Amino acid sequence: MPRKTLTHLDAHGRPAMVDVSGKVATPREAIATCRVRFPAEVARQLKRNGLRSAKGGIVETAIIAGTMAVKRTHELIPFCHPLPIDGCRLAIDWDGDTTLRIDCHVLTVHRTGVEMEALTGATVAALTVYDMCKALSHAIVLGPAKLLGKRGGKRDVGQV
Repeated sequence: MPRKTLTHLDAHGRPAMVDVSGKVATPREAIATCRVRFPAEVARQLKRNGLRSAKGGIVETAIIAGTMAVKRTHELIPFCHPLPIDGCRLAIDWDGDTTLRIDCHVLTVHRTGVEMEALTGATVAALTVYDMCKALSHAIVLGPAKLLGKRGGKRDVGQV
């Protein structure tokens, strides 16, 4: 079994962006998820209000924020490459009585994958939900955030 190494360190152990110039551009996709858990009374209130707050439509705003975050991931995470995003879809729905599930699916054709973009989109959408609902409670919990799957590159992981 080959030994795994950190890819964002150079031969001297210093931080470095991975050189992808020798790779071939191929289709890549990733899907990530993040949960937003509300206190029971807040969840009931949000359901009664159709997921609308004084600031506007919660789901619609979170989808826009998540999409914007996907496109700007390279500006937030130091060693992420700027990527042409060919597709981005966020799905937000109730997962039980008190939890919203946010899934972010990202597509590109490039020399590196879009895992970080999918994770960033899902988590920024969750942060946006928190921001829009914090007037109701500061006991809202975000997470876990995790990669569900990726396709393309050296290996496929999970389910896309």
